[in-house]
Amino acid sequence: MLTINFHPFQNIETERLLLRRLNNDDAAEVLSLRSNPDIMKYIPRPLAKTIEDALAHIAMIEDKIVDNTGINWGITIKGESKIIGIIGHYKISPENHRAEIGYMSAPEFNGKGYMSEAIKAVVAYGFEQMNLHSIEAIIDPENIASERVLQKNCFVKEAHILENGLWEGKFIDTVIYSLLKRNWKK
Repeated sequence: MLTINFHPFQNIETERLLLRRLNNDDAAEVLSLRSNPDIMKYIPRPLAKTIEDALAHIAMIEDKIVDNTGINWGITIKGESKIIGIIGHYKISPENHRAEIGYMSAPEFNGKGYMSEAIKAVVAYGFEQMNLHSIEAIIDPENIASERVLQKNCFVKEAHILENGLWEGKFIDTVIYSLLKRNWKK
């Protein structure tokens, strides 16, 4: 079984981005992301409605970091303080050396390669720092943009599971993509 330790917290720097720890000063941007029906369209979670909802989300992320059960970063463009998205290893299965990656970004930053750049960095962190064997992404099959960015980053489709979730009275499908450490290209 893996021993996970996120202390001290490590920021990640890429060519254009700084992935950093979220804090309460990010509440307005978190609310903007998590209250946007277009961003949340493929994420079966309730929309955030208030700044308190955003602060609760930030607190949940922080609790996972403190407990070493998950890690997320706010995505910022270097030199800017406002987050443009969130990315991280949302669920970790230490007994299987596997984690689930999840991400979201504000629509005005889509199509510029930022998410692919962030995914590359978070995958590298997972394999190099956390010593994961595999990383998975669970997506809505209609989320073509997410599917493309995963494929661009060498993730392979493992499964399409029919009607395995119930959300707002409707059964939904999920698709699982994964990347094994041995197939990862730095």
